[in-house]
Amino acid sequence: MQDKDMVNDVLSMVNASLTGYAMAIAESNNPQLRQTLTQIRNADEQFQFQLCQKAIQKGYYKPAKEADQSAIQQYRSQLSS
Repeated sequence: MQDKDMVNDVLSMVNASLTGYAMAIAESNNPQLRQTLTQIRNADEQFQFQLCQKAIQKGYYKPAKEADQSAIQQYRSQLSS
């Protein structure tokens, strides 16, 4: 397996786990469990960000083109109305 494939697989798995943590946090009624899940999610988000930055540096991943300010403002207006 190529390094690029492994990195992309790990990113995919971490992204899936972040979705799972978000659901578990939203449904948790126990404050201690909620806090623990939030800490784990935050650590995974940091790991995902760092791995994504490495993937970009190595050319394994190319992020989407940044939106221009007019597009951002248009979406912001649509969402706030």
